[in-house]
Parts: sequence; C-alpha cells; structure tokens
Amino acid sequence: MSTITVGGHVTTISEDPSRPRRRRRLHSDEFKARAVASCMQPGMSMAAVAMAHGVNANLLRRWVREAEMKPLAGAISKTTGEPVHAPPRDALFLPVGLPAPTPQPQLADNRIELQRGATAITLTWPVSAAGDCAAWLHELLR
Repeated sequence: MSTITVGGHVTTISEDPSRPRRRRRLHSDEFKARAVASCMQPGMSMAAVAMAHGVNANLLRRWVREAEMKPLAGAISKTTGEPVHAPPRDALFLPVGLPAPTPQPQLADNRIELQRGATAITLTWPVSAAGDCAAWLHELLR
C-alpha cells in the first residue's frame, strides 16, 4: 500500500496483485485503415463507425485527422506486410455548382433643380441615400 499527499490531502493507493493492470489496446494498421475508410463514405456518422468498430469516437477522429495529414499511399502493414489502401482524395470532394450572380439593376440618381431668385442649383444624389438627401434639403430650405 502506498500513501501520497496531494494538495494537503492524503491518498492511499492499494497495490492489489489480484487486480490486473489496465492496458491499452493496440489496433493494427489494417483495422485503422478500414475504420477511417468507413468514415469517408458519404452519409456515415463518425460516432456510428466508432461504435461499430468498438473504439472511442475521439480516437477514431484522431485516426481520420492523421490520415488526412499524411497520405496512406505506399504504407505497408506491420502485421501482414501488405499495402494499406485509403480512399482516393478526389473521392472525398463533391463539387457543388453555384448559380451565376445576377447583376443588380442600376438605379437612376435623384436629380433636383432648385431656383431661388437669380440662383439656380442642380443637385444629383444617389437613390440609395434618399433619406440623406431629404435631410439636406430640409436644412437648406429652412
């Protein structure tokens, strides 16, 4: 039995030889490649693939990320010595066509002609700022 003090708390750890130590599972390259390839199929849920293969979804996500970072082409299995195949990169991309942009119709500018005595003013103002034009005219004609 071991005693450890952490943050002022004393913790006792029993070293019971009858309980086997928990060990990490090791997965072969073929197993990983099959699981990653299953994730790459259209409509497949990563969680469903993880459950079907009996692994944690976070572990499967890491395998997928590693597979995306380095191509598996030319990789050789450590257990069987055979090549490990991954889905081709172009099979993972689905091109989507977008409609052509429609040109916005050009709106004519507001054109206002004012005459006050001998003074004549021609004012051209964009339609998109009609409110600003009205405020300016209101101040001018006070």
